[in-house]
Amino acid sequence: MDIMERTDRISEEIKKELSDLIRNQIKDPRLPDFVSVTAVRVTKDLRYAKAYISVLGDDDKKKGAIEALSSAAGYIRHEIGKRISIRYTPEFSFLLDDSIEKGMYLSKLIDETIGKNE
Repeated sequence: MDIMERTDRISEEIKKELSDLIRNQIKDPRLPDFVSVTAVRVTKDLRYAKAYISVLGDDDKKKGAIEALSSAAGYIRHEIGKRISIRYTPEFSFLLDDSIEKGMYLSKLIDETIGKNE
């Protein structure tokens, strides 16, 4: 099996478990209701993982969500380690992903343009 396939598979599994943790386990008031994990990228040696997080809301909510997840990183790592059996449980860093918002904005622009042309 190719190493890229393996890290991709592990990244997807971590993404699934991380989403579940955020939804059901982490109770932080800084964490808004609409938080989703858009992607997880694990390094080849499985020591580090970047989690891309999408937050619906203003800049304060986005900043608060990243702070909440960063402060829970140790707990998240521990829980992921219990749920997935891999040699190393990666250290997490959380990055804001605004691609969903950009997509919604572009969709709105397209709808407005089509509406004007009809």
